[in-house]
Amino acid sequence: MNNTLVTPAISLRHYALVFGVCLLLWVLLVGNLAGQELLAGMVVSALVTLLFGSRFGILTGLRFSPLVPLYILGYLGYFMVALVRANLDLALRVIAPSLPIRPALVEVKTTLKSPLGRLLLANSITLTPGTLSVDVRDDTLLVHWVYCPPGTDAQQATDKIAASFERHIGRFLL
Repeated sequence: MNNTLVTPAISLRHYALVFGVCLLLWVLLVGNLAGQELLAGMVVSALVTLLFGSRFGILTGLRFSPLVPLYILGYLGYFMVALVRANLDLALRVIAPSLPIRPALVEVKTTLKSPLGRLLLANSITLTPGTLSVDVRDDTLLVHWVYCPPGTDAQQATDKIAASFERHIGRFLL
């Protein structure tokens, strides 16, 4: 397997993103937008960014576009629907013994290049009942699947388990 993780050089835009995330977390934790709180948050966020900004390399996979918030909301909506469907499917398999359970470890290929994109894909798969991400190596995720149809190859497993998640995640992450 080839190692295709993208780790772009850290730029001023990266530091601005780290500052913005820190400030957003500050505002959420403080719970108000008072001038003194915002000023304190800016100072603390600036210090954290200067001291530790280069360690937040995982954020380098984000795409910058005015539509990114909409893409993230679209992903969250899709994830919620997939979560409900997977819960219903697994509940039916538990309740109805006639429904097959055929566990298997399958390899799922991903085209996502950034560590954050692969992390989000693996977590999305794990949080969906009936699947569990076991390992991530380069462009391959090893997934435990509760029901793997007979004769399933890596491409079919990728299409069934990860392709839709990957399409949504790929809109806002590399």
